Amino acid sequence: MPNPIPLTYGQYYHIYNRGNNREDLFPEERNCRYFLELYARHIEPVAETYAYCLMRNHFHLLVRIRDEEDLTGFGKPVRSTRSPSQAFSNLFNAYTKAFNKTYGRTGTLFERPFHRRAVTREGYALQLVVYIHRNPQKHGFVDDFRDWPHTSYAALLSQHPTRVQREAVLEWFQGAANFVDAHLNVADDIEFGDIET
Repeated sequence: MPNPIPLTYGQYYHIYNRGNNREDLFPEERNCRYFLELYARHIEPVAETYAYCLMRNHFHLLVRIRDEEDLTGFGKPVRSTRSPSQAFSNLFNAYTKAFNKTYGRTGTLFERPFHRRAVTREGYALQLVVYIHRNPQKHGFVDDFRDWPHTSYAALLSQHPTRVQREAVLEWFQGAANFVDAHLNVADDIEFGDIET
């Protein structure tokens, strides 16, 4: 695999990965909760989240890496001490360590390097949000993507507090009604290049 593109400050990315050898990443409900706890700790300081979906053996994220001047840690800028890529690496390493301890396994859990693709067009971002949320249905985990509990779909439509960038996403779709319509009126065979998960 060629070297991955670096994560650039202020840029949107589709970040996705799967279990090494297609192994399950989230065999139990508690695994998803723990991954999201680690995600909040490691990723929120460096990126905003616009959509996500966790499935048994893979995940998808739509994030925007924060502007460099927005990165702070312990009250001080972290420009030179924490790269966005390192934050993702720290997340995957922390999750792998806990997963291996819990299930009595050793070695790599995630494929390396993690996959990322720059999102440079608004139209692509809108398609990607729909693709991410519909992915559990596409892969046959549920008959209706709205029944899969580990996506940002419900959070984007609710009034409850969320770490997902709800206002921005709904604005991209010009409101909640269009957001729902876009998800219901699309074929499950929508693809994004060489994504194989």
